[in-house]
Amino acid sequence: MKKALQMIFVSILGLIALIVLGTFLFIKLNPVFGGKANKEQIEAYSKSKNFKDGVFMNATETNMDMDTWEALKMLPEFFDQSSRGPKVDIPVEKLDSIGIQKRVGTGTYLTWFGHSTFLLEIDSLKILIDPMFGPSPSPIKQLGGQRYSSELPIQIESLPKIDLVIFSHDHYDHLDYPSILLLKDKVDQYFVPLGLGNHLVEWGVNQSIIKEFDWWEEGNFKGLSLACTPARHFSGRGVGDRFKTLWASWVIQGTTDNIFFSGDSGYGPHFKEIGEKYGPFNFSMMECGQYNERWDNIHMKPEETITASKDIQASQMMPIHWGAFTLAFHPWTESVERATAEAEKQDVKVVLPKIGQTFKISDQPLPNGRWWEAYL
Repeated sequence: MKKALQMIFVSILGLIALIVLGTFLFIKLNPVFGGKANKEQIEAYSKSKNFKDGVFMNATETNMDMDTWEALKMLPEFFDQSSRGPKVDIPVEKLDSIGIQKRVGTGTYLTWFGHSTFLLEIDSLKILIDPMFGPSPSPIKQLGGQRYSSELPIQIESLPKIDLVIFSHDHYDHLDYPSILLLKDKVDQYFVPLGLGNHLVEWGVNQSIIKEFDWWEEGNFKGLSLACTPARHFSGRGVGDRFKTLWASWVIQGTTDNIFFSGDSGYGPHFKEIGEKYGPFNFSMMECGQYNERWDNIHMKPEETITASKDIQASQMMPIHWGAFTLAFHPWTESVERATAEAEKQDVKVVLPKIGQTFKISDQPLPNGRWWEAYL
């Protein structure tokens, strides 16, 4: 009996060792986790006031600690996503490359791909914002939630040449490794927060077309003025790399339009600071979704999204970070329902396009139908 127990114990230890080794090798060898900064880069980052003791920091004190037991209790609920997503596949409006090319020089257009991915056409430039085209925001597709739509408005291969790609941070629902592999040969330039460029280089993007920015740094691209502005969030793709790259929001100023993209952010005083420095904005894309009381300092509640849009002095705002994936515990339409209700109270104009719908931001009225109600 004793010998049998010993064999069981040794077998269990062996299984644990294999799991640990397999996990280590997966993280070490899988390219999806991206690249890391070298010593010289870290020394350069240390000049930023947002970088201390080897990591980037939020400007506003932000508690990122979560009790281990509390995290374990969330797991069953997190993996049971069927009750929180749509009951049917969400259809998308289709794009074609020729239609995109025909719009050159005719104004500023925006196309939403769901969540936080956009094609922005401004001053005859084609810009992708947080281009995540993959089916799952996870390094292991089987463990991550699946995209609500089985199709995309357009396949990456069919996109025309892209002048500029902008990233807000390196989380999987914003920076997608397979998407970069398909995009990299048709992109002229990347604008990214500090450190994120290492992922792109690791995946084969030429360093010469990547420009990294700290908060409040400004850049110009073919006549377009851009500014990397603060967000209250965090970064990280694997074990031990949390806070190793910067996270950001972006200001995009064209000839006639001034646009704000929030990235991911908890509510904070940075929104008023951005509004005072770069506002008013005639269009804003504001994070609204994937929130929870346990992480409310890194993701806004919908009511805070509306307040933030007023802080930045936006004349109209579009709720984003919803409509594609389930990454929190609330029903998939709760965020947009709460945001539109609060917008009515605060007299904020809300834009609500369908996924894949292209619209000219100077047109009135802009899309604001409750399209999601057909898929509840």
